[in-house]
Amino acid sequence: MVVTQENVAVNGSTRLTPQEIADALRGRIRTGDLKAGDRLPTQAELAAAFGVERGAVRQAIKVLAGEGLLSHVSKGSPPRVAGPSAAPDEPQPTMVGLAPRLAEAFSAPHVRVDAVCLTAQTLIPALGEPLRLIHEGRIRPDRIDVRVLLPSRDINLAFPVSVDAHGADDPVHRRWLDMRNAQGQVLRYNLQALRSTHDVDVHVTFRALPFTPPVKLYLLNGAEALFAYYMVARREEPTDSGTLDMYDTLGSESLLFSFEQRAGQRDAAFVEQSQKWFDALWETITTDLTLS
Repeated sequence: MVVTQENVAVNGSTRLTPQEIADALRGRIRTGDLKAGDRLPTQAELAAAFGVERGAVRQAIKVLAGEGLLSHVSKGSPPRVAGPSAAPDEPQPTMVGLAPRLAEAFSAPHVRVDAVCLTAQTLIPALGEPLRLIHEGRIRPDRIDVRVLLPSRDINLAFPVSVDAHGADDPVHRRWLDMRNAQGQVLRYNLQALRSTHDVDVHVTFRALPFTPPVKLYLLNGAEALFAYYMVARREEPTDSGTLDMYDTLGSESLLFSFEQRAGQRDAAFVEQSQKWFDALWETITTDLTLS
């Protein structure tokens, strides 16, 4: 493929950032302009075409390599577009399948994680693996952006909910709210601690959904979507004040299905639409969420 100045979108005279260069090349891979096995132009050719320094091109290539879109990345020759990945493994429970996917996503220079869930109960232990790799110096992201959509405290949840009691007096709702707030604060603290310990630029933001999400969704670097259904069941839980009879879900046991951009058009479309759905919710009907 030949890249020319005429087919590169430049915002006035402002030079493109490495992320914008990566986005442009990623778009060519998705549309088939760059096919599996094709070599990219040289860094010098790409730098001339995009009107940037070669360092910006190198960073963009590093981003795409971290997403698994490029192979044979070395100093000797231009990388190739990676072929479709092998068929994904069998779906695994969220608690088992999420951690290795997050660890792989955190190997990118700019980590982007978007999540829709009831609480951060599964995210916290799953993040333990990439955090361990960072502390061991095995991976070193430059920036981490995490956005989490959680149900608003002001709505009547569909679940978890007491079988008999509802509304503000529902002890199950109060229990869920305490968990949502405490787990969200732990998640934010664990990630933001990387600012001081490893000089990583970290941003963690929460917004409130006006409905109960029937599924959980994790979007990793815009390249992978992990999707699981919340399976609702009636169960009892003993407490100090008695037994809670509730309709609830064990989200950590929900089977997690993986869809990857590089796995073909069907998966790529699912990832793209899932990201658009998340962004639309984030920018429209959700509200600021305070974890208190």
